[in-house]
Amino acid sequence: MLRVGFESMLWLVIGLVFLVTSVTALIMAAIAREDAYRAADKKTKGFWLIILGLAVVVNLVPLNLLFLSIAGLIASIVFFVDVRPALKQVTGGGGRRGGSSSDGPYGPYNGGR
Repeated sequence: MLRVGFESMLWLVIGLVFLVTSVTALIMAAIAREDAYRAADKKTKGFWLIILGLAVVVNLVPLNLLFLSIAGLIASIVFFVDVRPALKQVTGGGGRRGGSSSDGPYGPYNGGR
């Protein structure tokens, strides 16, 4: 009986991870500009919104369609590791805010001079 409860809790956590991943990817895909997708030579914004939206729906509907949930997770992972970095590179959002490599958290480092 304890094993059954643990397994159901495990599947709940896995389902929640799948859902959070797909929702996060969908939000990030929606925020990105349409022209950035073309400039990065990726599929269109509409394509990614449809694919990731379907991933969210599959993970929200409790039909226990593990194959489709895994396919949605794969689509989300592809977005995170391939599309999003390309979009950030095109839009200049590489994580740095326009400073040089010697900039610290409070401005440029001048070597103690």
